[in-house]
Amino acid sequence: MKKNLLIIMLLLVYAPFARAQKTDDIASKTKNCKKFSGYFDFYWDEAEGKIYLDVDKLDKEFLYLNTLPAGVGSNVLGLDRGKIGNSRIVRFIKSGPKVLLIQPNYSFRAVSSNADERKSVEEAFAQSVIFGFKAMAQNGDHTLIDLTPFLLHDSQQIADQLSDSGQGNYQADESSSAVYLPNTKNFPQNSEFEAIITLSGKARGGEIRSVTPDPDKVTVRMHQSFIQLPDDNYKARKFDPRSGYFDTEYMDFATPISDPIVKRLLMRHRLQKKDPTAAMSEPVKPIVYYVDRGAPELVRNALIEGASWWNRAFEAAGYKNAFKVEVLPEDADPMDIRYNIIQWVHRSTRGWSYGESIADPRTGEIIKGQVSLGSLRDRQDFLIAEGLVQPYEDGKPVSDKMLKLALARLRQLAAHEVGHTLGLLHNFTASVNNRASVMDYPPPVISLKADGTIDLTDAYKTEIGGWDKRAILYGYQDFAPGIDEDKALKEIMNETLKQGFQYISDEDARPAGSAHPQAHLWDSGNNAADELNRLMVLRKQVIDNFSEKAIRQDAPMATIEEVLVPMYLIHRYQAEAASKMLGGLYYTYALKNDGQTVTRFVPPAEQWKAFNALMGTLSPDALALPEKLIEKIPPRPVGYPRTQETFKSHTGLTFDPMAAAESAAGATLSFMLQPARAARLVEYNSRDNTQPGLLPVLNKLIALTWQAPQQSGYKGELQRLVNNLTLKQLLTLAADGSAAESVRGIALLQIIDLKAWIQKASATATGATKANLLFGLSQIKLFEGNPDKFKPAAPLNMPDGSPIGMDDMACGM
Repeated sequence: MKKNLLIIMLLLVYAPFARAQKTDDIASKTKNCKKFSGYFDFYWDEAEGKIYLDVDKLDKEFLYLNTLPAGVGSNVLGLDRGKIGNSRIVRFIKSGPKVLLIQPNYSFRAVSSNADERKSVEEAFAQSVIFGFKAMAQNGDHTLIDLTPFLLHDSQQIADQLSDSGQGNYQADESSSAVYLPNTKNFPQNSEFEAIITLSGKARGGEIRSVTPDPDKVTVRMHQSFIQLPDDNYKARKFDPRSGYFDTEYMDFATPISDPIVKRLLMRHRLQKKDPTAAMSEPVKPIVYYVDRGAPELVRNALIEGASWWNRAFEAAGYKNAFKVEVLPEDADPMDIRYNIIQWVHRSTRGWSYGESIADPRTGEIIKGQVSLGSLRDRQDFLIAEGLVQPYEDGKPVSDKMLKLALARLRQLAAHEVGHTLGLLHNFTASVNNRASVMDYPPPVISLKADGTIDLTDAYKTEIGGWDKRAILYGYQDFAPGIDEDKALKEIMNETLKQGFQYISDEDARPAGSAHPQAHLWDSGNNAADELNRLMVLRKQVIDNFSEKAIRQDAPMATIEEVLVPMYLIHRYQAEAASKMLGGLYYTYALKNDGQTVTRFVPPAEQWKAFNALMGTLSPDALALPEKLIEKIPPRPVGYPRTQETFKSHTGLTFDPMAAAESAAGATLSFMLQPARAARLVEYNSRDNTQPGLLPVLNKLIALTWQAPQQSGYKGELQRLVNNLTLKQLLTLAADGSAAESVRGIALLQIIDLKAWIQKASATATGATKANLLFGLSQIKLFEGNPDKFKPAAPLNMPDGSPIGMDDMACGM
């Protein structure tokens, strides 16, 4: 008994000392480290090159996000600087000496007050352990872990992406990786970590070799963020597919069997009126965006002005001063989750700009908007304006029209990308309704004055569009207590439809064979064919008068080509838009009984008008360049090599006007004879015999190319070029195993008929015409030898287009 009492007394005496020793565990482990206080406190061990994280929030959920702040530099691979990876809700849990970072499965829930019901769903679906750690020290509810292995792993799965794209086999090399301290920071609501990651392996692909100094060692930077989730006071809003918003969705197993089990919520910022009953009210807390201080003053002012357009949309929704744009304060850090950022990003080439959001996956609430604008975008618009205005005349002051156009585009671009971060998707039908939305992709609207000069005064819109105001009203209207929100939202949408606004987004506009005749990128006008015809008249005026006045004094004459490219191809997007009228289908995202027309064929007369407009782009007159211009474009001088922005060439070092024509004509023909479009022509004609049908379209195409009277000289050569491209496109369609069999059969019939015509015509033809006919027969013979494996040489590609200095992927423009 005395022995037991002695043990108890010793324990009581030494217990405080033991607790003190345990309390000092974390302190002693980190005594030589630099502490970063914030959301999760962490420590930097300079001697070991390690980050130690103080996990004081066990079992408490937060948002985990990974990004790619320094990328590979290849659009083909898609591993661009600024790429945002997955955002996931996670939490730390502890089991014995282990700490696990676990991701619960929010795709399946039971939104119920019944804890057992919630538990049954949680246990029915797998969760994911993102990473495991060993506890290094512990003090009460604080556990210290070594975060470094987590920071140095391939969080963006770049090795897998390089392998899948045939570039080689790689893996993260810890010996050549390290924490990147300049971007490892801490803030009250988020902790930020960055690392230099080297992927070692054996390069195999040409793309990775073209963008890395040592393709066997691909070094990038990967960033990882731990972000505090918002409180529970946000009210989620039901998603409507007609609203123009991004959405988040999940299955709710607590839903009554009479209701849909899949729940969809739209994504938006939190915004509340101080007085929800007032027609106009100040917000409880405004939405504020901050512009990068590193942007040049002229640019910065344009970005502030363009982004600020959104305040007009919020005013239309009954808010006063709800949306603000300011310059980022000097003491603020753009990595702080509390700041919505518009950053000015430098790249070696022009590229997409992005508007992306960090959002709560549970509710769709946007926590932070982040816009990245490429700094070379304004230069591309400046280049387009140089080609249109040709301002460099000896002895005369240089026009300011180029600068005005570039700044006007930047205003529109800022508004567009900020729109994405407010939750809005693209609206690619806005161009047909007086440019009703900044969420469309706009080309500069150019017109000819009576004297033949170019008018750029209305190139870009200078305000938010009507659709944008209606969309903000739907997403952000704050309803007074007692108002039936579902009913009120339905009334807003009905009024939007009544006002004639249309909405079609990416999935219906981007694919090559898409069908909607009004949904396209970089098009304008309310009728694609009419606008293409108008644009071709303007293009002819520009090309006929194109000269060295398009380049600066002392610029190499060869650089005329850089300015010529966007002028020669100024119709490229409008031609693709017009092609959608062929086999086109008007449709809407209609809901049952909402009054919208669900589907409607494009009238036959409109389809034939589009066909004729497209054929106009293939005529020798449209494809030819003036002789006086060709003579002014010499081979490239030293220091000015060909790039992705110049035309390809069949003629070696010299400028090749035939190759320029080949790239333009080949693109138009591929638009017209796209397999899905061809299949719709067959189907729609079978359902309505007034529809054009594929065979009549092919008959007319052949009549206007191969069977048309042959010209001589340069224009005759252009005509024969189009003949060859037409046949190649027909042969490609007939050999395409993925095309509908009815399409392949009709293409084959056309080829057989054309073969018979060529055989007859070649009997009396001479010279270049006969050579063209014989080459056509040789191509048909190759096809007949093995139709399933036949693949003719593809036409030369046009120089890079999008982003036309004009992509928003997901959200680029």
